[in-house]
Amino acid sequence: MAEKREMVSGKYLEYRGWPLVREENTICYGDLNEKCILILEIMSYNDKGLPDKIFIQVVDSKDQGKIIRQGEGKGLYEAFNLGVIWLDHECRKDAE
Repeated sequence: MAEKREMVSGKYLEYRGWPLVREENTICYGDLNEKCILILEIMSYNDKGLPDKIFIQVVDSKDQGKIIRQGEGKGLYEAFNLGVIWLDHECRKDAE
């Protein structure tokens, strides 16, 4: 029998079917029912007020203290794209 997935109630921005939530300088992306989630920490802003230096972490969804992979990106676009690739890789690793 298929496992019923429970979603957090409320309205959230979604990207590719997973919640994308921002609170101050922290952006969380992913489904807590999956193996891991992506956390982006905005470390600095450029002179135009746009995120510049981003700390990227893929963490265990059940224990956010357990870091699976981490790195740094320059700009939100680069950091988010790299993080999504890492997240997809980690979530699919056990499925194969």
